[in-house]
Amino acid sequence: MARQMETEPTDFFDNLPEWALQANQSVTYPRTFLETAVSHGASRDVALLQAGLPLDALDTPANRISFVQLLRLLEALQLQVPEHPIGFESGLQQPLTAHGSLGYALLCAGSPREAIRILERFWHLRSRAVALMIHWSGDYIFFEICPHMPLPESLQEALFSAILASVCQGVAFMTPSLPRDPEIWLQGPEPPGFEAVASRLPKVRFRMPSAGFVLYGDQDWLDMPLPTANPEALAQAIEQCERESTLQEPMDNIVLQVRTALKPGRDGYPDPEELAGQLHLTPRTFRRRLREQGQSYRQLLEEARRRDSCDMLDHTDISVHRIGELLGYTEPANFTRAFRSWTGMTPSQWRFRNR
Repeated sequence: MARQMETEPTDFFDNLPEWALQANQSVTYPRTFLETAVSHGASRDVALLQAGLPLDALDTPANRISFVQLLRLLEALQLQVPEHPIGFESGLQQPLTAHGSLGYALLCAGSPREAIRILERFWHLRSRAVALMIHWSGDYIFFEICPHMPLPESLQEALFSAILASVCQGVAFMTPSLPRDPEIWLQGPEPPGFEAVASRLPKVRFRMPSAGFVLYGDQDWLDMPLPTANPEALAQAIEQCERESTLQEPMDNIVLQVRTALKPGRDGYPDPEELAGQLHLTPRTFRRRLREQGQSYRQLLEEARRRDSCDMLDHTDISVHRIGELLGYTEPANFTRAFRSWTGMTPSQWRFRNR
């Protein structure tokens, strides 16, 4: 992992949007990262100093740090203990109560379906840097997480593995009996030391088109009463979540809007001018607002191509050549090259593995 981090762009921390510099991140999660790494021999003080944080910055639960500081801390910890999957380990140490008022609301929900709605509504209270999109299908529910801005792979995978391991803990506590075993999906490779935590997790699939948590099977369990349901306490928790939400500065949701709109049609994906028109923006304003969020049309298009290529290979009989055309690749070799960079295999190999 240390070698991989050395190859990341050196100017990453110099090109972040304004919201990433604001102190809006709970210290609960960075403190768990720090404690986990220290248990493997990392130096607490060195990591905090390298992250530009005072030595007592994480000591008070009410404190907040910026997303930049969280990333710098995670980077420092990875460099100190590169052989340990501190993301997974940290997530496994976070019960529902670690997530503040949102966690308490989830704990008091009347049913899994109600808990999912609460999670979707108030996710932003615990993670303004990562978006949650819930996809419902007849035989699965996919809790997809996406960064609001592109992140170095090593940092994104550690952050996402912590989030998804924590989600796994919450689901296991609230609904111990599911029709089928869930799965965790991550886009990066298996991290060093993963075998040490694999037995404490559901199946984890690496090099996937999207990152998230998948619940398969019949969905009757969604309306079963939860043993921890408490209507009175739930009302109080929701009231607190609403209060916290009103205190947060609204975040531009243009990245989520573009992700939703970037779907391949008969003529490929909509171009920037078409998307700007759909959002009632001028092309110039459209590009500026994406740039202010640390994103660009090209980056989001690449993300959509990765997602949709895997989906079409898995769920349709469209030829590989035609899929490449639908995604905007005029040359089959360019599609194969891009797909191999995303997944480590060719489109044909992917289709064979997943059929």
